[in-house]
Amino acid sequence: MVEIEVVFAAEDRQVLLALAVPPGTSLRAAVQASGIAAQFPLLALAECPLGIFGKVIADPEVRAVQAGDRIEVYRPLLADPKEVRRLRAAKAAMSRKQDS
Repeated sequence: MVEIEVVFAAEDRQVLLALAVPPGTSLRAAVQASGIAAQFPLLALAECPLGIFGKVIADPEVRAVQAGDRIEVYRPLLADPKEVRRLRAAKAAMSRKQDS
């Protein structure tokens, strides 16, 4: 068995689950096996990006777990960060223009 951890941080709490899975288990299958879906029923785990120690994994359905992996489940973004920065810059420009 391969010892791993699965973590998820919601807005109000964080969960870290330690478990052992058979060798060759994919990241996505390990997350499903962790039971984390029961603690966050509104989270669409099949669609959430996954990472290991802060690095997003492009193919979590294919990548097999390795001993000591901490699989991170990332929340979907509510807003595009580039769009938020663009709006903030436009608002600041308007404010400077009005102050002139």
